[in-house]
Amino acid sequence: KRLNLDKATNFMRQFRDPESRELKKLSAHQFMEVWGHYDKDGNGYIEGTELDGFLREFVSSANAQDIGPEAVSDAMLEELKACFMEAYDDNQDGKIDIRELAQLLPMEENFLLLFRFDNPLESSVEFMKIWREYDTDVSGYIEADELKNFLRDLLKEAKINDVSEDKLIEYTDTMLQVFDANKDGRLQLSEMAKLLPVKENFLTRQIFKGATKLTKDDIEKVFSLYDRDNNGTIENEELRGFLKDLLELVKKDYDAQDLAEFEETILRGVDYNQDGKINRKELTMILLALAKHTQEEDLVPC
Repeated sequence: KRLNLDKATNFMRQFRDPESRELKKLSAHQFMEVWGHYDKDGNGYIEGTELDGFLREFVSSANAQDIGPEAVSDAMLEELKACFMEAYDDNQDGKIDIRELAQLLPMEENFLLLFRFDNPLESSVEFMKIWREYDTDVSGYIEADELKNFLRDLLKEAKINDVSEDKLIEYTDTMLQVFDANKDGRLQLSEMAKLLPVKENFLTRQIFKGATKLTKDDIEKVFSLYDRDNNGTIENEELRGFLKDLLELVKKDYDAQDLAEFEETILRGVDYNQDGKINRKELTMILLALAKHTQEEDLVPC
């Protein structure tokens, strides 16, 4: 009875090969089962006691004997956690998010590809072009059918053309479960940005922390980062990509309407020639205002 109880309480044991004790490759559905089991409060992270529970079970499930999670001592747990977080906690926030778990657990090859670990987007300009391409009804959201088309094309890009419609639907449902934080059955801009990450938000760099440190070279670097067609102005998807990066500095959850309102506000403030684009001079004003704002925030006592 005692052994059966341990077996039942160790959720990870079922995903190990009974002979080799190695983890089996998880399907999209099984991966979500693991995630749902350990992210008990549903806040999108495995942290605190959830993380302790996961690590205890992850380690003790590798033992051929039916050893319960309590066999992992507190000291061993702390040591294990330190090594584990160093290896998998990419953003060093002390928690495991869904993308980090996807790198840790062995997963079905095709499903793993959808996380794009090896090829993040170069910039938010690229992101906004993809957004426009797949938001076919221009609703400001990526709905399930649009997401399915996006995932299909992602797999085709990786030369995988034999994915059945049922598998695609499973992947789409799983990705919605993973990234649709407000559970409205579709992806808003900030949710899609987690699914399709950009290599770096350049505007978070240290050079923007204080107006005095900004040089002409810094401004030129930012300008060329967003002016992808080199026509001397930041416009259309270039402008929206820049504004998305800017918006992310102040707002964690945002949608297409937030971006449109933000665009209107920014242009009203700096677009003196009212051409709906941003030139070098206008960009300089925005970046100086950003640097001043972050400097003032740093000066506010806690």
